[in-house]
Amino acid sequence: MSQPISVVWLRRDLRLHDNAALYHALKSGRPVLPLFIFDREILDKLEDRNDRRVEFIHQHIQRIQDELAKMGSGMVVRYGKPVDIWNQLLQEYQVEGVFTNRDYEVYGKERDAQIAGLLGEHGIGFESFKDQTIFDHDEVLTGSKTAYTVFTPYSRRWRDTLNDLYLKAYPTEEYFSEFLKQPTPPPVPTLAEMGFKPVGEPFPRQTVADNLIKHYQETRDFPAKPGTSELSVHLRFGTISIRDLARQAEHIGPTFLSELCWRDFYFQVLHHFPHVEKNSFRREYDNIKWRNNEDEFEKWCTGQTGFPLVDAGMRQLNTIGWMHNRVRMVTASFLCKHLLIDWRWGEAYFAKKLRDYDLSANNGGWQWAAGSGTDAAPYFRVFNPTAQAEKFDSKGEYIRQWIPEFDTLNYAKPMVDHAMARQRALDVYKKGLKGE
Repeated sequence: MSQPISVVWLRRDLRLHDNAALYHALKSGRPVLPLFIFDREILDKLEDRNDRRVEFIHQHIQRIQDELAKMGSGMVVRYGKPVDIWNQLLQEYQVEGVFTNRDYEVYGKERDAQIAGLLGEHGIGFESFKDQTIFDHDEVLTGSKTAYTVFTPYSRRWRDTLNDLYLKAYPTEEYFSEFLKQPTPPPVPTLAEMGFKPVGEPFPRQTVADNLIKHYQETRDFPAKPGTSELSVHLRFGTISIRDLARQAEHIGPTFLSELCWRDFYFQVLHHFPHVEKNSFRREYDNIKWRNNEDEFEKWCTGQTGFPLVDAGMRQLNTIGWMHNRVRMVTASFLCKHLLIDWRWGEAYFAKKLRDYDLSANNGGWQWAAGSGTDAAPYFRVFNPTAQAEKFDSKGEYIRQWIPEFDTLNYAKPMVDHAMARQRALDVYKKGLKGE
């Protein structure tokens, strides 16, 4: 094709509305071709061929394709390794510019650097933009222009800096006429062609009621109540705009808005301190002597620990690919503190199962639970899962929903004694942090 075009490369921004990279591409003065790559560098590592995330992405790619088809356009959707796909595209199209939204994960930054280099060899520009965060990694810094490593002061600066400019939507709809005209939209690879099978379960809706945001502070900790938005999978893959959501929450839901601040915080931690992906943020915590008992880990994974709130959470995760946030904290604390199993084991298990898995937030949450992270709970703070259940699921509604045998003799006996496990954790942590 001899016509010079711009390509907008979608990744975790799967929408046409209020999309920073798309907006800049549409204003480039060239027809715009959207692109999505089902990345084999990522997909080949997935063990589960019924992966909900792949199905979710596929559904939304098809929705975008249908939307573009109504405009006489279409998106190129390929399955393969990005460098191979880009080499193909450069032979098929006269690409003059590439626009994309920034990725903060280590792999994403390495991939983008590789593609930018390839495009540069052909004299093609590669421009990236902030889209999945309210503030970029270098927009909320300390007075000495360094990254924050504690959430509370970061959140204060984040809130003080927030204004309408940062929450303004990109009016992409005004420029939809700039999409490259294609009489027949290119085909989207099927799940089967990529070796995946659909789970076929409904995903959470893309909207949240003002009333839930307003009362989020009172409802969010009770897993039996519909008190959370469940928008995390949409935020993870950018099927909704973070700016739209922040505008909705800004004046009616300070606690809900704070959750969006946590997202930004963990993104900038991952960007500035990439070692957290594999190691403790506080490096001295890598000296802890974990027990790492595989049989005990299996009981935790399958929800057979004998601690009802832990087991209910793990069964919820295994069944629907999602777990209530309060319960995430309790299950993570139990693994690290009661069983003394390396937080990386738990983080990896959540990474396999969660439909909303996001490296920065998952890593941050697990390191918080282990005490090794940025805004870490002191190592001697150990959640009592029984007390947590009494406080946040006092009638046992959540527990009974996920543990049908709870009231029978078939339910597992507690695998450890809380008091013993707590003291053991304190002793092991103390020795590890002393370097013993």
